[in-house]
Amino acid sequence: MKILGISAYYHDAAACLVIDGEIVAAAQEERFTRKKHDANFPVNAIGYCLGHSNIAPGEIDHVVFYDKPFLKFERLVETYLAYAPKGFKSFATSLPVWLKDKLFQKTVIIDALKNLWGKDGRWEEKLLFSEHHLSHAASAYFPSPFDRAAVLTMDGVGEWTTTSLAVGRGHELAVHKEIHFPHSVGLLYSAMTYYTGFKVNSGEYKVMGLAPYGDPKYAKIIKDHLIDLKDDGSFALDMQYFDYCTGLTMTNEKFDALFGGPPRKQESTLTQREMDLAASIQVVVEEVVLKLARGIAKTTGEKNLCLAGGVALNCVANGKLLRERIFERLWIQPAAGDAGGALGAALGAYHIMLNRPRKLTNGIDAMKGAYLGPEFSQQEIMERLTRCGAVFDILTEDEVVAQTAQALANGKAVGWMSGRMEFGPRALGGRSIIADPRSPTMQKLLNLKVKYRESFRPFAPSVLREDVSRWFEMDDDSPYMLLVADVVKARRRDMSAEEQALFGIDKLNVPRSEIPAVTHVDYSARVQTVHKETNPRYYALIERFKAITGCPVLVNTSFNVRGEPIVCTPEDAFRCFMGTGLDVLVVGTALLSKAAQTQALAADYKLEYALD
Repeated sequence: MKILGISAYYHDAAACLVIDGEIVAAAQEERFTRKKHDANFPVNAIGYCLGHSNIAPGEIDHVVFYDKPFLKFERLVETYLAYAPKGFKSFATSLPVWLKDKLFQKTVIIDALKNLWGKDGRWEEKLLFSEHHLSHAASAYFPSPFDRAAVLTMDGVGEWTTTSLAVGRGHELAVHKEIHFPHSVGLLYSAMTYYTGFKVNSGEYKVMGLAPYGDPKYAKIIKDHLIDLKDDGSFALDMQYFDYCTGLTMTNEKFDALFGGPPRKQESTLTQREMDLAASIQVVVEEVVLKLARGIAKTTGEKNLCLAGGVALNCVANGKLLRERIFERLWIQPAAGDAGGALGAALGAYHIMLNRPRKLTNGIDAMKGAYLGPEFSQQEIMERLTRCGAVFDILTEDEVVAQTAQALANGKAVGWMSGRMEFGPRALGGRSIIADPRSPTMQKLLNLKVKYRESFRPFAPSVLREDVSRWFEMDDDSPYMLLVADVVKARRRDMSAEEQALFGIDKLNVPRSEIPAVTHVDYSARVQTVHKETNPRYYALIERFKAITGCPVLVNTSFNVRGEPIVCTPEDAFRCFMGTGLDVLVVGTALLSKAAQTQALAADYKLEYALD
């Protein structure tokens, strides 16, 4: 049974191929088109999924779309009628798009499939639709290592649902409770993302990263005015402060008055006010998540919890949920946002609609480390790099690991492209920029000279699984970089009274531990545990770095620059390498040093990035 899952037309379009219940390939469309958060029909991702498994289009049994567009249109109309005549401008702006494409999305999808593969594929019979939050829930439960679990999904909004509780047992999954639009913890967080001057649907993680610089002085105002939160985690928003139902912005003038001024303009200077707002919304969302979890544990009696939806990417809240031990075990879908909906739609069709059993894998999840994207043979890598004009050496596996580890120990920043590309927003050692976490200047250097992004943004540590508890206050698997934990006290540096008195961004340059490049200003870190079973090469690299330095930790950030998707191909990797301050590039067993590339070639690539 071959099932193709698709998400598209909102943001983060993706495709996933499931064969007899096994996830064999998945990728976001943005990685191929190089358009970040690309929402278009995932032609390239679909082509990759089928090509990877040598599947002909006619062999596909079902194509499953991740939500139900007609229900979304119903929400649009009912919301307008509820607020009419207010909001007519917003309604009039969105209606032509719906009437042109989205209302008839079934036809649009069928036409897209026919354009890809011809008209004789019986696509009308093969096309199915899943509900948005059921797709999220399926993406969380079915790949998890649990035979039974409660499932919590939280995002902005699907069709109507913004938060759902489901229970999975065996191959069955049923939704028990829902919270509906306009009441949404995801949209509350997005409203503050907009208000603090970041882009909605992509800047929420910046707010999370900014929060430790601030004081949650506005948390009480948020809880007193914006959200009515009950003990069981159910909630309602006071819509008089928000504009997303009827307007073209997230918040309104009443929201502005509540927090003492208009929203920050994008790219303008960050102030302590934005840091305090970020800290405040983060604290409130953490409280919502914890109360929801306690309520779910009480009503279901389940011992395991699975998470998906955009809010499940809030790794700080996840870390607090883990430490509270409300549930014995926690598992989070690495592609928790809309891209993962493609995976959930396919798995949901296989297990729920077709009533097929699950195959558990002895406590290991079914995501294969999230390494589900394209990979390239060494011959392909050599040919592609040669066409780019690259100068490189081909090494043995052991030589690549040894030389890269030594370069890292010498303070070099390395672009690392190895094996299959990751599915989801995190680079996990397949398409990563890596560096020495012991360097007190590496965090700032990578942000400003490699990533070209805001200096306050933290980096994550990759750590050998067996060493995690020696460096961080956790002893759990965190393979997908979705849990935050503090650096252990024995590794921290005592700060002077003068350093402790610093505020905001001034805190950035104060080393806080033995691994300052991955230690945030509150001593926290977004931990990735590296497992030999899922990524033996990356594991071997960190193991060799540990042998040289005594430190089993590397800086790991996504292999891209600000505004671009993570690299996919050798060409993407070389272009990013040449246009940034990276010192070394590893692609398969090809090793490139910046010094070896010609001066003229390097100048051309840097100019290209500057023009972009």
